[in-house]
Amino acid sequence: MKEYVIETRNVTKSYGSVLALNQVSLHVERGSIYGLIGDNGAGKSTLLKLLAGHVFATSGEISLFDKHHPKELEHSRRQIGTMIESPGFFPDLTVSQMLEYCRIQRGIPGKTKVEETLKLTGIWEKKNSKCKNLSLGQKQRLGLAIAMIGDPKILILDEPINGLDPSGILELRNLFHQLNEEKHITILLSSHILTELQQTADTFGFLSHGRLLEEISAEKLQEQCTDYLNIMVSDLETYTALLEKHYPEDCYKVLPDQTIQISNPKRDSKHYSQLAADHKLVLAKLEERRATLEEYYMNLKQGGEKTC
Repeated sequence: MKEYVIETRNVTKSYGSVLALNQVSLHVERGSIYGLIGDNGAGKSTLLKLLAGHVFATSGEISLFDKHHPKELEHSRRQIGTMIESPGFFPDLTVSQMLEYCRIQRGIPGKTKVEETLKLTGIWEKKNSKCKNLSLGQKQRLGLAIAMIGDPKILILDEPINGLDPSGILELRNLFHQLNEEKHITILLSSHILTELQQTADTFGFLSHGRLLEEISAEKLQEQCTDYLNIMVSDLETYTALLEKHYPEDCYKVLPDQTIQISNPKRDSKHYSQLAADHKLVLAKLEERRATLEEYYMNLKQGGEKTC
């Protein structure tokens, strides 16, 4: 039986007449890296704020470590590190002073924790720099250090790779896997860089207009992401007529650049090239590809409509 360290049951959040979340039931399994996907305004930050206790639900129930009463939630949140939206700092404190302030404020023992955490998050070399002089990527690293200073069992991170260059993104991805595998920290993170999220998370939740459309494991997602065959020929009309005659079970559509896109082709690509050759059509392009996470999400938002 799965053990959920974060669970919401029909959580709704309204800001006046604006419905930010609508009956959201989220399930984050212990030890997972859960990727929360959604457009701007989909409700990602609102959901993360609810879990962190920054705002309160209009209705529904939140459970953390299988506790849901307000007093129990307050205690449970002490085991959670958060970085939601832009991290806030005292601009004239140095990086090490800022983290030391957070350590003392939270009653975390051990002065060596500051050095350990700054080194772990890759910002130790900026320990004497004032917070106001940090780059956006460096501020993200400091925000992550603040989230991790108390050795949390869960990390809740909103756009943690924002502002990082490619090498910084790779380092942070490796750090997430290290924390997850070695320290057994459950990680819930959102990102608009879906290709990166696909390489980091093992479970995904898709939010759109305040509704949770689907939760799916990375393994199941891989199975369901559609294969495509993109074909361009010298005579589009003739070739599509041949497809309908010889391979009527295939689903295809014609893209704006006149590429014929066959989804989930039923046979090997050589059959499609042979079909063109047999009717003296010039094959300009034939490529096999798999749908991206972005394409899967877009299709899900559209109600899972088929491409045929």
